[in-house]
Amino acid sequence: MTDLETSMSTIIAVFQKYSEREGDKHKLKKRELKELLHDELPDLMAHVKDQAALDSLMEALDADGDSECDFQEFMTFISMVTVCCHDYFEHEHEDE
Repeated sequence: MTDLETSMSTIIAVFQKYSEREGDKHKLKKRELKELLHDELPDLMAHVKDQAALDSLMEALDADGDSECDFQEFMTFISMVTVCCHDYFEHEHEDE
């Protein structure tokens, strides 16, 4: 597999690893999403100082209002974080 194919497969596997823990195996409960974020993005989560902001983000991700995060909602979050990281590093390299 190519690097991109491996990355896509990894994202799917990580989502399923957490979504299969309880309830609907195609959706993450709020607790499962928090566990995923803390376990899989520890460096990013170390910079989150405002738990209320994180809760607000999770609510905003819930596009269909079912109090769970489906794969499409999860991918929206991953895409947003990836774009932010890209922008950060792009601007950081401009200063060099």
